[in-house]
Amino acid sequence: MTAVLPLKGACLCGASTFTATPTSSDAGVCHCGQCNKWSGGMFVNVYCGNSVVFDAGAPLGSYKGSAWGERIFCKACGSSLVWQMQDGTHQSVAVHAFEDPSQFTLATQIFTDRKPGCYALANQTEDMTEAEVFAKYAPDGGAT
Repeated sequence: MTAVLPLKGACLCGASTFTATPTSSDAGVCHCGQCNKWSGGMFVNVYCGNSVVFDAGAPLGSYKGSAWGERIFCKACGSSLVWQMQDGTHQSVAVHAFEDPSQFTLATQIFTDRKPGCYALANQTEDMTEAEVFAKYAPDGGAT
């Protein structure tokens, strides 16, 4: 299935609601140190281009973890919602913010060399190390 319709999403308390259009049914996992601390573990996400639109009045907070990356969360309940480029050109939404996360299939893992040894995922995925991610995506080779 290719997700082409806008989906509704929300934080834990329901104060921060949004719509977003995933570009496919593929989900990814980020194991970087910032995502691990920000989300309380691996950040399972789906790429939504730049389609995320929060409803008016959503109590959003933003944390700029690098010169180019930004993390959006609900200030009311603390839910981790979106990792995005600061210019808004790349938005990855927490899969569990959508009503039915089972519609997505885990396809990729990044920062695999930073993954803690206390868990392993069974899915066969495309994997990238920290160096590979920065070489491919980082505008200046900087941190997340």
